[in-house]
Amino acid sequence: MAGYVIVQVHVHDPEGFAVYREMVPPTLDVYGGRYLVRGGDFECLEGQWDPKRLVIIEFDSVQRARQWWASKEYAPARQLREKTAQSKLIIVEGLDGVSVQPG
Repeated sequence: MAGYVIVQVHVHDPEGFAVYREMVPPTLDVYGGRYLVRGGDFECLEGQWDPKRLVIIEFDSVQRARQWWASKEYAPARQLREKTAQSKLIIVEGLDGVSVQPG
């Protein structure tokens, strides 16, 4: 079942973070990750949630997501992200073959 990395980011060094954004895609390729959301406009419909930047990355499994996050390929980028932004990051397991019906 799919695994998702969800990251809420507040960038405090835009130039450094721009370098980070360029470093990440090749590391995702190694682990089969793909962006579903990478920044973009959002609208809060309930509660008080105001992420400055939101990223969602899909992997084939939670295990692959964890492997990517802990990988030697991603480590230099992760260190740069930690220097250039404040982040909250979670990994969540997706649904397995379940289709959600409206209503």
